[in-house]
Amino acid sequence: MAHTMRVDVVSAEEEIFSGQAEFVALPGEAGELGILPGHTPLISRIRPGAVRIKVPGKTEDEFVFVAGGILEVQPEVVTVLADTAIRGGDLDEAKAAEAKRLAEETLASKDSQIDYAQAQAELASAVAQLAAIQRLRQKR
Repeated sequence: MAHTMRVDVVSAEEEIFSGQAEFVALPGEAGELGILPGHTPLISRIRPGAVRIKVPGKTEDEFVFVAGGILEVQPEVVTVLADTAIRGGDLDEAKAAEAKRLAEETLASKDSQIDYAQAQAELASAVAQLAAIQRLRQKR
């Protein structure tokens, strides 16, 4: 059996994934992170994007979309505390495209009551979600 680590991906609403993994890749604050068992301890912010989990004995990776959060890595445990997390199979392309369109309209508006930081965060999340859907589609 391959050397593995425990991986937990949780959001405020629910536990999305919990189990053993051979490898985890996700979008860290400074770029894409790849984590193997025995990795040096690390804490990092997570950008919106896809978490890819290589589960032992499965040919298909598990995908989870996260809209940001915190990553904690210990040598044998990886914990992803996500602001929002959606299983790859539950991603809705139409809903993400609509969220992107609405955020772009909000940013283009000249209304002084707009929270531009919030609109930019929503746009970044929608774009990352659409990219995750594309990536997942290419894997299948």
